[in-house]
Amino acid sequence: MTTLQSVQIGESLPLVELAPVSRIDLIKYAGASGDYNPIHTIDDEALKLGLPGIIAHGMWTMGNVSKLFCPYYEEGFIQDYSVRFKGMVMLNDVITLRAEMLDRQDNLLHFNVSAINQAEKTVIEGKVVFQLIS
Repeated sequence: MTTLQSVQIGESLPLVELAPVSRIDLIKYAGASGDYNPIHTIDDEALKLGLPGIIAHGMWTMGNVSKLFCPYYEEGFIQDYSVRFKGMVMLNDVITLRAEMLDRQDNLLHFNVSAINQAEKTVIEGKVVFQLIS
């Protein structure tokens, strides 16, 4: 397995592909987060608001992006994390997570991160600063 310490500027971490988004994923997330907005779990409510169907919580998608760094937990931690929501995640979407190293400043590794659906549409883009521990 590659270590984060060995990743060079311009290189990407291994892609992470999530299983298709399921209704139960969103129901579980609603319970865990306390976000019971029905556009995330009830088709009729989403349709009433002009949505094509229920949509995933933005924070569910954002949280999943951090999975890119799970294999490296022994090397450090995410010090800073920011994203922009660029599109909706729908039921059955298959999301691919990507990270590319932008910069390295001592023990701080700067990454561009994104979540992209099966139609190659970016649904999240952002930045992660990962701090290596000595």
